Amino acid sequence: MKKLPIGISTFKQIREENFIYIDKTKEAYEIVTNHKYLFLSRPRRFGKSLFLDTLKEIFQANKELFEGLYIYDKWDWSQSYPVIKISFSGDMKTPQNLKNTILAILKDNQENLGVACDKDNTYDNCFRELIRKTHQKYNKRVVILIDEYDKAMLDNLENMEIAKANREILRAFYGVIKDSDQHIKFVFLTGVSKFAKANIFSGLNNIEDITLSPKFGNICGYTQNDIETTILPYLEGVDLKKLKEWYNGYNFLKDKVYNPFDILLFIRNDKIFDNYWFNTGTPSFLIKLFEKKIYNLAEFENLQVPKSLLNAFNIEEINLETVMFQSGYLTIKEVIQKRNRIEYILTYPNLETKMSFNDYLLDYFVRDHIRKNEVQNGLLDMLEISDLDSLKEVLQSLFASIAYNNFTKNDIENYEGFYASVVYAYFAGAGFDKIVAEDVTNSGRIDLSVFIDDKVFIFEFKVNQSGALEQIIAKNYHQKYRAEFNEIYLIGVEFDSKARNVVGYAWERVE
Repeated sequence: MKKLPIGISTFKQIREENFIYIDKTKEAYEIVTNHKYLFLSRPRRFGKSLFLDTLKEIFQANKELFEGLYIYDKWDWSQSYPVIKISFSGDMKTPQNLKNTILAILKDNQENLGVACDKDNTYDNCFRELIRKTHQKYNKRVVILIDEYDKAMLDNLENMEIAKANREILRAFYGVIKDSDQHIKFVFLTGVSKFAKANIFSGLNNIEDITLSPKFGNICGYTQNDIETTILPYLEGVDLKKLKEWYNGYNFLKDKVYNPFDILLFIRNDKIFDNYWFNTGTPSFLIKLFEKKIYNLAEFENLQVPKSLLNAFNIEEINLETVMFQSGYLTIKEVIQKRNRIEYILTYPNLETKMSFNDYLLDYFVRDHIRKNEVQNGLLDMLEISDLDSLKEVLQSLFASIAYNNFTKNDIENYEGFYASVVYAYFAGAGFDKIVAEDVTNSGRIDLSVFIDDKVFIFEFKVNQSGALEQIIAKNYHQKYRAEFNEIYLIGVEFDSKARNVVGYAWERVE
């Protein structure tokens, strides 16, 4: 069997050294044939770099690498083009480091292309000169491929002054592309985030964003068909339904796709279900947003947002929902067309993301990580045996462990959504297969429904109020689940903002 291309984003190496390759050259052919300026945003570890390198080999007319692939008998291999490839990596924690990085990248390109630029040039003038001289030398317009275009900003979101300074450097750098149009054959940029054109691509208004173009929805990632064909020989004995629940679900308006990194590491690690993609990088900058503003985590199961919210990232006014979508912690569940407006319902892509994200936030909420683990195990144990009297003690232990001093900038203890968030995060982080927040019924919304085996637990939360259980009963929330579940439990939980804990708790089983 072919080898697993873990951490390999060089197309030539994959093709020559017998690694698995999922053919993406149909999308590549459409792109190189019918487009000039393109931008693609995808979460990290999704195959963007490999796709960019595939484009490089196409434009350099390395036909032998494409034998057996879609593009092989369609592209004109007699024509090759000079390629400037820019991949941002390394330490860009200061503006000077970013400038040095750019100059080093441009120097590598000069050596590869046999073109020399004035050694006294600034980074933007060097880029301009490189494009012009490359066109002159090869008598062919230049292909420009830029990977991780946004890294210098994303790496500094916790230091906004540096992020803004780096943005200005990149604005000047990318502005060279606009001024060099007569020398350019094709431009393709990739990154995790999607910054507003006015913020980063000053004047480059003709760049086409294909991030949510259905035609290119499968441009990165493995489809279910890929899993059931190319990848299937590596999945002997694996429950494919469980694999799908754990790792599938990213939706870019075509098929739902898997993150390739997850699947490859799952196979490499003896097919053990674990958090592979999430553990490659933690969303530490998101914690800063939680400190400044109150969010109800439970709402991320079914979050309705306007299309405009996903279209641009602005470092002056960072929006949590935008960051979570572009980073891969949320994906599109449903598209809603309202007259001339488009809205999206967002949700977690899969079990790995939901568990890992909520567990990560709990590590911030909770002072004692050993206690956190004990509480999560307690939640599982109590619900499995329906011991709801003991569940009260588990919930009280849960809220006693919260590090409230992390939230000094807001009155979070008065907010019902905070308590719902913590309970939701514990359930989600513990790995419950199905949790539904704000589930709609004929008579209102259920705060939280937790499902385990043939049982459903309906929660209602109130802050500085009584009557939580009575509300569930009065509104007949349980009717929604009567036909599907053998055991239905109603649980009312009441919090006191001064005590910052559970002060009222009542439950009953629906007979």
